[in-house]
Amino acid sequence: MKKNYFLLTLALLLSLGIRAQEVAFEEYNLDNGLHVILHQDNGAPVVTTGVMYHIGAKDEVAGRSGFAHFFEHLLFEGTENIERGKWFDIVSANGGSNNANTTQDRTYYYEVFPSNSLELGLWMESERMMHPVINKIGVDTQNEVVKEEKRQRIDNAPYGKIIYRTGVNKHIFNKHSYKNSVIGSMEDLDAAELSEFIDFNKKFYNPNNAVLVVAGDINIAETKKMVQDYYGPIKNNAEKFVRTKIEEDPITEPIKVTEYDSNIQIPLKALVYRTPGMTERDSYVLDYISTILTGGKSSRLYKKMVDDKKMALQVLAFSDAQEDYGTYIMGALPIGDVTLDDLAKDMDEEIVKLQTELISDKELQKLKNQFENQFVNSNSSIQGIANSLARNFMLKGDTNLINKEIEIYRAISKEDIMRVAKKYLNENQRLDLDYLPESAKEVGDSK
Repeated sequence: MKKNYFLLTLALLLSLGIRAQEVAFEEYNLDNGLHVILHQDNGAPVVTTGVMYHIGAKDEVAGRSGFAHFFEHLLFEGTENIERGKWFDIVSANGGSNNANTTQDRTYYYEVFPSNSLELGLWMESERMMHPVINKIGVDTQNEVVKEEKRQRIDNAPYGKIIYRTGVNKHIFNKHSYKNSVIGSMEDLDAAELSEFIDFNKKFYNPNNAVLVVAGDINIAETKKMVQDYYGPIKNNAEKFVRTKIEEDPITEPIKVTEYDSNIQIPLKALVYRTPGMTERDSYVLDYISTILTGGKSSRLYKKMVDDKKMALQVLAFSDAQEDYGTYIMGALPIGDVTLDDLAKDMDEEIVKLQTELISDKELQKLKNQFENQFVNSNSSIQGIANSLARNFMLKGDTNLINKEIEIYRAISKEDIMRVAKKYLNENQRLDLDYLPESAKEVGDSK
């Protein structure tokens, strides 16, 4: 009884905390199509200015992979009014920080400044949108930077092909451009003409393909005026890019693949499934399933395979939902003479349990408490709030998910978990990947 009372009290406190920290925001469109989201929080003298463009690796044409990620680097080179190589100097000299990142679906740039430098952040991002300088010296410089990044993160990094999906997505997707890696092909970048980079910028880096988010210690009325001054005059260089979702044929039989990596000593067994996109309710259920299987030391796979049977050095299970589709990845590293088939057998046993047995009330309540805690933490920083606002608008079509997404998780039932496990996590619908040290190829050892 005391334990139940504690769980009820914890759930109530989390619920009160979530209501108290609701994120207020205002959103509107400029005449040129730029979507603007403003969030005022005067609790600390900090402001984040971010621009997310609806351009990712999935939008690249055949033979020119890597352009979206390349632009993440290229557009820090400079603008007509920011001298080449001075972007980071300006930010740091004004007490700020900045970064950018690219996914299959979008590219996001942001600056974090003391709030008295808000106008500087708005100006810099407007410069990136309106006056980028794209020339040969910049392309050549960033070409070498991207090549070095690929060497460090993928080519020479243990399990890099798994972490960055270059050894996974190409087997799961046949038609959709998700089959290509975000970092792309160095050969494609080398072969591209300068005019192609200029055309790419004109096609995608337009206000009607972007969302501007300003979050932190701001005055809404003053910020609106600055936004209009800096972004209102920017014209679109092209019609808004219209996507057609590419439908993949269902996977109906196992895809058995062996990959080799000269950077590893311990093999990996990976089971990978194609799953629905991030707006589908089932993708949220898969997040629950991941936590059941490997969400901490009390999770099912960790307790069974790492603690009790001591057959795995590490286990993992996570859902990677994207705009059109997702992937669900399970994996384990063996200990001693344990084979990769042994690992697959034990992982499959836990999947079958989820498909045939309802989880307990206690396990479901624990899941809901964990996700409510994660939800609170995700909105604990201004930078995190800015990113969530932009992403929810651009990729999920509802900015207010920042406040109500937790309700989707709260509504998930034990029956939902069983249904989703049955629907997506089947042996005939997956990639079965043996990821082996290069030395295994030499001796012909497939386990």
